[in-house]
Amino acid sequence: MKKIEHIGIAVRDLEAANATYNAVLGSEQYKTETVESEGVSTSFFKIGESKIELLAATNPDSPIAKFIEKRGEGIHHIAFAVDDIKAEITRLEKEGFKLINTEPKDGADNKLVAFMHPKGANGVLVELCQEKSPSPALPEGEGARN
Repeated sequence: MKKIEHIGIAVRDLEAANATYNAVLGSEQYKTETVESEGVSTSFFKIGESKIELLAATNPDSPIAKFIEKRGEGIHHIAFAVDDIKAEITRLEKEGFKLINTEPKDGADNKLVAFMHPKGANGVLVELCQEKSPSPALPEGEGARN
C-alpha cells in the first residue's frame, strides 16, 4: 500500500458538511460526484497528499444511510492507494482477511475500489483504491464512427 488515499466521512447533509469542511480546511471541495450503484453522493477535499471524502446517502437503503442510522455521522472508512488492486485483494485473502469485494468495482474519483471487512481490521472498514487507467488517446482526427 502506497499511502492513505482518503478518509471517508458519513454525513447526513452534504451541503452543510461541505460548508463545515470548507471552513475547517480553509478550502473548497474540488469535486462532487454521485455513485448511483452505492446510493451515495460524495464531495472531495484535498489535504496534503491525501483527501477527505464526504459521503451522503441518496436513498434510505444505501450502505451510508444504514451506517448513519446505526452509528451516526462520522468516520466511515479509510482508503489506501494501491498500484495493483487485484494483486492486493489476492494478497489479503492469502493473509486470511475477509474481503467484501473479491473483484474491484468502479468507485468515485476515477478509482477502482474494493473493501475489506471491518472485523479483520479492528472494526475499521478498509478500502483499497487504484487509479483507473486513462483511456488511450485516439490519433488526431479519429473519433467514434456510427
